[in-house]
Amino acid sequence: MLVAWKYRERDTIIQRLDPRARLIFMLAMTFSIIQFWDLRFELLFLIAAFAQIFLARLTWHETRRSWLLISLIITFMTILTFLTGRGGVGYAYHEEHLIARLGPLSLPLAGWQLMLDITAEKTAFAMSQVVRMFSITAMAIAIPYTIDPSLYGVTFRGLGVPDKFAYAMDLAFRFVPSLGRDFSITLDSQRARGYEIEKLKGGLIGQIRKLAPLIVPITIGSITGGEDIIDAMDLRCFGIGPRTWVEKLQYKPRDWALIGISIAILTLSTAASISGYGRLWVPSWLLQMAG
Repeated sequence: MLVAWKYRERDTIIQRLDPRARLIFMLAMTFSIIQFWDLRFELLFLIAAFAQIFLARLTWHETRRSWLLISLIITFMTILTFLTGRGGVGYAYHEEHLIARLGPLSLPLAGWQLMLDITAEKTAFAMSQVVRMFSITAMAIAIPYTIDPSLYGVTFRGLGVPDKFAYAMDLAFRFVPSLGRDFSITLDSQRARGYEIEKLKGGLIGQIRKLAPLIVPITIGSITGGEDIIDAMDLRCFGIGPRTWVEKLQYKPRDWALIGISIAILTLSTAASISGYGRLWVPSWLLQMAG
């Protein structure tokens, strides 16, 4: 059985909006955010994104696992970009002001010697990258927690996408929580049989091999579940012709207002980006540190 994210009816201003209008706003904000590298602009988008979470009354207890995972990924990507020096050179900036040079740093396993140059531009780029990714994440993270799972399919269909794509998006939204549910059930079952994941020892390959009692059942279960869904859809002649939906969505004045704001934000952001605004901004205190 498919499960969904931890949705809870709250009767907030966010949940009273049509989910189609909310998706349009999220996409408009996302495409606006990616056009800027200026930290000052990115902070404005970040404030707007967290204002949405505040208005939706989402709590840390509900979303902490998602935030922890996302924070880990963003931190890893930012550190990797900062250490390699790739990403901003030639795109966001062309000149660098050296703050400090660390090295040579030796990698024990590979035997490489690395030099790490800390520059004002590289530091500003890393700061902007973090704020940029958190802004996009904060805009999107409220969607699965505040949209009724029964409205996923009709929401995408209401945006004009075909029935097959709308239903595929419905299944995609439910895949991650369903997989998490299956993992929890499988882990509890294996522990009841004496399997202790906390005591896995050996090298990386050895530990992966010992995870087979978890990976194999979950993988087989996902494949079997997918086949069951396909069979159920075939029995209902899904895809033969246009389908109907139980739920019906209708735009209200507040939804049209949000769509208008979304279009205005995207238009202004695009015009500002074309005009040369929003490029990488290096704070003066970073330049002073570079001397």
